Amino acid sequence: METNTPSANVQRGYSDRSFWNKLRRYARLAGKEVVEKALTLYFTLQDPDTPVWAKRVVIGALAYFIIPFDAITDLLPLVGFTDDLGALLTALSTVAMHVKPVHKQRAKEQAEAWFPHEVVSVQVRVEPPKALPE
Repeated sequence: METNTPSANVQRGYSDRSFWNKLRRYARLAGKEVVEKALTLYFTLQDPDTPVWAKRVVIGALAYFIIPFDAITDLLPLVGFTDDLGALLTALSTVAMHVKPVHKQRAKEQAEAWFPHEVVSVQVRVEPPKALPE
């Protein structure tokens, strides 16, 4: 069995379920920017046109986002997700040529829905998307 496939990496720390559970629990604390970047990577990962090497990079960044123990504890106010944001931004810059406008748009629309400007406090209900539009 090849150990460098995306499916092998999934077994090491990333799964769609873990990703959505993390968003469900911590979206508000993480903030709009972190959520939007994570969603952009998620949609890029789900795209069958994304090459395997790029999916590996995305899985690594999303796995780092998911794991509860990282460089800066996620529960610290204001700074808890700065290391996660750094990992997400690094991954985005690495796979930028494979991030399509539709990935960015879906992530932006979802983040706007979860973080409306006019609402100061809102319950965030995170549901996995049905599928990427064709």
